[in-house]
Amino acid sequence: MADLDHTSDGSSVDSRGESNSQDSKLEFSEDEETLITRMFNLVGERWTLIAGRIPGRTAEEIQKYWTSRYSTSE
Repeated sequence: MADLDHTSDGSSVDSRGESNSQDSKLEFSEDEETLITRMFNLVGERWTLIAGRIPGRTAEEIQKYWTSRYSTSE
């Protein structure tokens, strides 16, 4: 088991697993979604600034929401 802890692939999978479980918890109200979109159009990817306008939300939550909703894979 100790060998698994030292592999880079194992830690990568673990961190992805955590983000997947967190993504399912990220539910935003319609007002929050509108505010995030408007703020993003004004200030871009300044997640801390956007999160400061939404009580109880962190910059990480805002960024994960945005990338899961609006990311383009080209």
